Amino acid sequence: MKNALLAENFDFQNNIPLWQLDSGRKTISQHFVFENFKQAFEFMTLCAQYAEEIDHHPDWSNSWNKVMVQLTTHSFNGLSELDIAMAKAMDTFALKLKS
Repeated sequence: MKNALLAENFDFQNNIPLWQLDSGRKTISQHFVFENFKQAFEFMTLCAQYAEEIDHHPDWSNSWNKVMVQLTTHSFNGLSELDIAMAKAMDTFALKLKS
C-alpha cells in the first residue's frame, strides 16, 4: 500500500466521522466500547492482523471492554493515508463485532 501525507483539505468528518482529530492535525483517536473483554480482544486481534498486512501499527491501550486508539504516522510526524485506511478498517471490525 502506497503511503503519503494527507492533503491539508482532507475531509475528516466525511471520511472518518467517529474519529477525533487533534488540534495540531497530527493524530486521530477513538475510544471503542464493546460488550465484554472477549469482544474487545477479538477487535484487537483483527486490527493487529490488518496492521501487519499494511505494516502500520496503532498506539492503543485496553481496559476490560474498552480499546483506546490513537493513530499517526511517526515517520511523517503527521497523518497519512495509512492512518485513514487503519481507521476505516477499525470502524468496520468494530461494527461487525457489535452486530
